[in-house]
Amino acid sequence: MSSRTVLPTLRFRADLRTLAVVGLYYALVVSSYSLAQSAWGKAGFCAALCLVSFLCAVIAHNTVHSPVFESRLWNRLFQIALSPGYGHPVSMFVPGHNLSHHEHLQQPKDRMRTDKLRFRWNLLNQLFFGWVVGASITQDNIKYALAMRTKKPQWFAQLMLELGAYAVLIGVGLVLDWKRFLLFIVVPHQYAAWGIMGINFVQHDGCDGEHLYNHSRNIVGRFVNWLTFNNGFHGIHHMHPALHWSKLPEAHARELHPHVHPALEQPSLLAYCFRAYIWPGRRVRYDGSPLILGPPRQDVPWVPEAVAGRISPRALVEDFGATG
Repeated sequence: MSSRTVLPTLRFRADLRTLAVVGLYYALVVSSYSLAQSAWGKAGFCAALCLVSFLCAVIAHNTVHSPVFESRLWNRLFQIALSPGYGHPVSMFVPGHNLSHHEHLQQPKDRMRTDKLRFRWNLLNQLFFGWVVGASITQDNIKYALAMRTKKPQWFAQLMLELGAYAVLIGVGLVLDWKRFLLFIVVPHQYAAWGIMGINFVQHDGCDGEHLYNHSRNIVGRFVNWLTFNNGFHGIHHMHPALHWSKLPEAHARELHPHVHPALEQPSLLAYCFRAYIWPGRRVRYDGSPLILGPPRQDVPWVPEAVAGRISPRALVEDFGATG
């Protein structure tokens, strides 16, 4: 056995921050059970855990595209440790995100396509996006996982280990204090799921999924990208899904910035959300023209073709992306 398999060697030094955030989640959970006494203290811990759980969801997204470690073993162990922080098995990002969303952007096989939401008040489209698309994503996830039980038993075993790790967190949290469990584990995990799916609406609604460059909205502000591991550089991520998050700003500047519509480079997430959902709150295309939705489209199955292997290699990191 090589030393790379035994020692946790990072592929990119930038992922020291990734590990720090996952460690922070566990530190906050333990502290919330022992230190949060007053109402303000409980509210503060809940808010902090909501943010860090969302960041764990971002890390899960990053991990299924560009794994953290050189070693297969350490990537598997990391996904097991990360799953309780996100509140969902990391491996389950693969079917709903890599194979559906990346492969079929804004098409009937994309379970996260934004035209599913049709409220007249655009704020409601944003607020309810995650809950509307979540049911179809869950159905596909279950179908894919059941197929992988015989097609790729190693992947299925990894999924079960991640589920087991999350089950341990649930069990311990419930036994210690069910009220704190709801406040410090359930609420942050629900927020993380809502946030990681809801940001998709920001990144794609009103964009042109078939355009070479104008398929995604980018948030290019420094602070939000520092906080979210450059998640704002979304267009270049779709162009190069396996590119490590630390490399996205440079690639965006080189390959996307010279060609993308200026309105798809937003300097501030908060400012964009205020304009899009509060005032004037109109649902428009990226060029400012009214967004006219066609008739509702039915979901088209994609799981059978994914199980059969008819997918683009760039959409899926096989065997946990290990290089060692």
